[in-house]
Amino acid sequence: MAFSSMPFLCVFFPVVVILYYLIPFKRVKNYFLIAVSLLFYAYGEGAYVFLMIACVCFNYLAARAIGNFPKGKKTVLILAVILNLGVLGGYKYAVMAVSTINQIVEPDIPVPAIHLPIGISFFIFQALSYVIDVYQGKVEADKSLSRVLLYISFFPQLIAGPIIKYHDISKQLDEREVTPEKSCRGLRRFITGLAKKVLIANTMGAAADYVFSLQYAELGMAAGWIGAAAYLFQIYFDFSGYSDMAIGMGKIFGFDFRENFCYPYAAGSIQGFWRRWHISLSGWFKEYLYIPLGGNRKGKTRTWINRLIVFFFTGLWHGANWTFILWGLFHGLFLTLETVFPRMTKKMGILRHIYVLLVVCVGFVIFRAESVEQAWMIITVLFTKFDQTPLITAVVARLCDRLLLCTFPAAAVCALPVVEWLEKRRKSGKVLQAASYIISIPLLLACIMSIAGGTYNPFIYFRF
Repeated sequence: MAFSSMPFLCVFFPVVVILYYLIPFKRVKNYFLIAVSLLFYAYGEGAYVFLMIACVCFNYLAARAIGNFPKGKKTVLILAVILNLGVLGGYKYAVMAVSTINQIVEPDIPVPAIHLPIGISFFIFQALSYVIDVYQGKVEADKSLSRVLLYISFFPQLIAGPIIKYHDISKQLDEREVTPEKSCRGLRRFITGLAKKVLIANTMGAAADYVFSLQYAELGMAAGWIGAAAYLFQIYFDFSGYSDMAIGMGKIFGFDFRENFCYPYAAGSIQGFWRRWHISLSGWFKEYLYIPLGGNRKGKTRTWINRLIVFFFTGLWHGANWTFILWGLFHGLFLTLETVFPRMTKKMGILRHIYVLLVVCVGFVIFRAESVEQAWMIITVLFTKFDQTPLITAVVARLCDRLLLCTFPAAAVCALPVVEWLEKRRKSGKVLQAASYIISIPLLLACIMSIAGGTYNPFIYFRF
């Protein structure tokens, strides 16, 4: 699979950039980006590129119909929502639905063998946001199919986000500025994201994978917490790393994408965490689900219900497994508790940050587990298993190698807004900006050496 091959991207991307800069006309640049984006997706997913193209064409026509026939626009919108979510549900949740039915009533329905196209959750949600924006009058239906196709298929954010709303990028599709300074900032951001993934997330991922592969007899409290903390850092640096790479690549081509992460582990509440984590997804659900449900305008009880509904679908969006749904409801529960007891986190001082990290860490154990049973087993180990057998001691000794012990403090520092704090200081800000470009060179070399050593793993969010 091409998308699991970082060497492919490292060759494909610079070649595309060079050719893009050689093209003199803006319209031709857009056609070129469409062509390479479709090639990029086809190389990884083969014939499923036609599914994405069909999705674009259908939503383009739906938006045009909404614009041209305002009296029937609600019917068109409902049809568009049903068909888009039907396609997503068919590919992503059919296996889960059949398996669940078989477990409950045992009719022995054959489980379908369905391949999940990479990035389908992202491009379906982008297409939906475009149609809904047209329905709500935020943008006019675009007469150009090529512009809509570029918006949805643009390869830097096609397969793992961020989820870009059409009204945020519509003007940039034709009018965007490409400058050497902007390109340099984009390249620096790309390298930063690559380093997050290759140097931190992959190291943490090896430890997390090892812990989550162990049986109950092999796991002790220490190893459990090391594995949970490793995954806490892995998923953050993996996904924020990809977002940085996508934002950086976008800048090189002249696009300005909104931030997708803002130091979520520094939040002082679960509500604050979700304002900083996967901002494009939480913003999508807020704008297109939470507010239409009534938001917080229909009383406290309805607000709590609306939030639980949103977090149910947030969990479901991440995958066809009950662990994801449980993870979403777990966060929804704590968010509701903070609403019921608004002073709960305000009076905790520094303990509120520990509370957030604890809730998020336990939540990610549920998220990472292969089953609800495994999630419960590991959580039980984290809080109740004090056993210290030779087997458990050997597991901890194997986990605590030098590389992991050095990566943990580096990850902790990079996950906090230390750089942001330094940049706000007048003297250190300019020095840090200059140093960041210099540091990018050895970081890139270190990433290349790591990739050449075969230690690369696919991005976690590729499977969503």
